[in-house]
Amino acid sequence: MSLNNKVILITGAAGGLGSTAALTLAKAGAQIILLDKDLPKLEAIYDKILAENGVNPILYPFDLAGASENDYFELAQRIDEKYGVLHGLLHSAVEFSSFTPLIQHGTKEWGHTLNVNLNAPFLLTRVLLPVMQKATNASIVFTSDSSARLTPAYSGAYGVSKMAMEGLAHVLAEELSGAGKIRVNTLVPCPVDSPLRKRAYPAEDKSQLPTMTSLEPIYQYLFSDDSLGVTGQRIDAPTFNNNFSK
Repeated sequence: MSLNNKVILITGAAGGLGSTAALTLAKAGAQIILLDKDLPKLEAIYDKILAENGVNPILYPFDLAGASENDYFELAQRIDEKYGVLHGLLHSAVEFSSFTPLIQHGTKEWGHTLNVNLNAPFLLTRVLLPVMQKATNASIVFTSDSSARLTPAYSGAYGVSKMAMEGLAHVLAEELSGAGKIRVNTLVPCPVDSPLRKRAYPAEDKSQLPTMTSLEPIYQYLFSDDSLGVTGQRIDAPTFNNNFSK
């Protein structure tokens, strides 16, 4: 699953899943654009990629919620000018504060969560589509949540945003399927021992969960030519890994 000469942008690249994907794809030969608002953590994953002989990545500090539309267009323009093409886009950034009853949900928190988890993926995808259409084939991957998509009680803006994001991914996949150049899929990691999981379920025994590195094969698959023709799918990591290991 070589990713040589592929340019891939990862949002939330300083987070648990984002940094796991960045390291995995960079070691497979991809040129990774690391996008996150947390510069110290971005620098840490940058150093780790170099330490493990991955392709030298690009740091792009960027606040998805606070950026203006012009900031998004500037990002797309810089990628176009530097590389002339974009082969992959992984939406891994996520906003989650706590499980909250709707009656107690603050308006500001609600808006911020929807901005990061839904509005930002829409806007970023929209401005980057012209650059991705220059590729022979390209892959867009949205990251969902196995529990939040069921919108259980107290999942609040987080649950609503994940359900809406899956709808966004489905609409986009349908619209792009005719051209056959850009595939769009939704990755459902299912419970793994990640920083987000620790924050959401602090009392849970994390030793019983798979590690984040268990997602490495599925990240490689979704951005390699092995997944050509696979679009509009909701891919559950455990099911994929079980089939992949056979």
